[in-house]
Amino acid sequence: MHSAAWHARIACGDEVGAGFLVTGRRVLTCAHVVRWSDRAAVTVSFPHARELGELSATVVVHGGWAGEVTDPGDVAVLELDRDVPLAPAGFAPPAAAYTEPYPKLIAYGFPEGYDEGTLAEYQAVSAQLIAGEWLELVAWNGHGQPLVAGFSGAAATLPDGRVAGMITAASDAPDVRKGRMLPLDVMARYWPELRELVPAPGHRDDTRDLLHALLRRAAAGTGPACDPNRLYVDAVGAFGPPLPPGGFSSLWAAAAYVQGEVPDPAAEGRFADRLRELLHGEPALSSPAPAAAPDASAPAAPAWSPVVVEIDHSGAGPDQVTVEVSAYRDGRRRPVGARRLPRNAVRAYVQSRIDEAVAHLAPDADELVTFVLPREWLNEAVAHWECGADDSTPLGCAYPLVVTDRARHHSGRLRHQLRKKWQKLDSGGAIEVHRVECGTRERPPSLRKRLWDGDAHLAGFAAPPTAARQHFEVGLTVPVPVLLWPRTGAPCPGHEDAPRSGAGPEDRPCPGTAFLDQLTAAVAGVPPAELPRHILSLRLTAAADDEPDRHWASDVQLLWDDPRCFPETTASLHSPVA
Repeated sequence: MHSAAWHARIACGDEVGAGFLVTGRRVLTCAHVVRWSDRAAVTVSFPHARELGELSATVVVHGGWAGEVTDPGDVAVLELDRDVPLAPAGFAPPAAAYTEPYPKLIAYGFPEGYDEGTLAEYQAVSAQLIAGEWLELVAWNGHGQPLVAGFSGAAATLPDGRVAGMITAASDAPDVRKGRMLPLDVMARYWPELRELVPAPGHRDDTRDLLHALLRRAAAGTGPACDPNRLYVDAVGAFGPPLPPGGFSSLWAAAAYVQGEVPDPAAEGRFADRLRELLHGEPALSSPAPAAAPDASAPAAPAWSPVVVEIDHSGAGPDQVTVEVSAYRDGRRRPVGARRLPRNAVRAYVQSRIDEAVAHLAPDADELVTFVLPREWLNEAVAHWECGADDSTPLGCAYPLVVTDRARHHSGRLRHQLRKKWQKLDSGGAIEVHRVECGTRERPPSLRKRLWDGDAHLAGFAAPPTAARQHFEVGLTVPVPVLLWPRTGAPCPGHEDAPRSGAGPEDRPCPGTAFLDQLTAAVAGVPPAELPRHILSLRLTAAADDEPDRHWASDVQLLWDDPRCFPETTASLHSPVA
């Protein structure tokens, strides 16, 4: 039996209807169910999770419904006042409700007298849309619950529980068991982000996921603006479907139209190509432009060829992240795959993509696996992740592997300052390890001044980020190219700011101090550009030790940050699609 906990009851003023949870915080319903939301509170409850009680909600997307039964756009997206610990609804492919033989559709509604809900069984009459908007429904048999007030906004589900559409209206005539529903592809016209949740037959999952990741990045507003109508024309070509009347109001709307209305499945990939070209300043993979001649006055870029694994919050719930894997070759970023995943599925996805990404590098390239992580992931044991299901070698023992902070990686200020730091490092000379000792009493502003005044290039921490969070964040927000720390451990007993366990003498050697001593000796004389390879050697040594878990370098984490490894072309603001 499939879970039904995502079915929702919606109340707004005197109106009661249904809805369904689509992310940890968002619920789909009909716009007419919440028509009074400007003067009455909207509340949402889940009959199969009564312990959650009534949750407040706000209308964050409105489909444009104008107030009459036959007006289009009867779609609303509600945002709850907090995430709920329920699995969202799953979706069927868009045509599942009207592919012959027409399947049974089950709706869970809340007519008068049924606050706990009741079920109705219907099916589509035909694949023909009424006024290009609705599918007409008839009762599955002559008996049972009719579609009446209280079913508006209910998910129309297949017998296996997947959502195929949304109930919007019922017949007023007595003894006539008919109704209407919006199919998923029509709903996506009014909320294009729905496309991200609905399977798209004929389209590659990786292409779709990459496109959605690019759309989210564009929506963040950190890159150049782009015209959705020009992107659409570029994607469909001269002989593709013309722009719909009025064009597109957003990139999401244009992408949804390409996915749902354009018969050529390759158009989706071309749309993603053009959008990537604009956002990243990269030529489209289908028609690469020749590389620009290098500027002789600029410092030589490092020899490393990065494979980048970038992880970011997806916005679909606390456990959902977006993972993008790409490779740099000839100064250009080549996307390999992107996927929205629960946190516990990230490792397997990365394992499945790393080899493919490395295959994109030049045959003589020195690969560098770089994890670009949200701040709370920086201590993740990515160097210990196995290479794959059939290869137990840790990634950190198979490749030079580094991490960096995602916010830092995308900060224009820090990228500029770090480039200047690396220019100084290119001139050679020894580098000093700026130590942040175990249980330090140094104030974070004092540490910031020390790292700036000392022109620091490498900061070593005696304990993981969780044990000295404020000091660690200082290290991330000043242009120090290299940070090193032990992933495990805590401030040891004996330091005034550290918790005391009461076990053992207080003059016992400090593991954090011992780590910094070993680190300082290990990196002495090593050029900063070679540190990824040197740390790989240390990891191999630790793994080969008779007691690998006790070796000082067994859990070393390296944040190594040279922006020149991730070149940007100067053409991005002059893209022909801008």
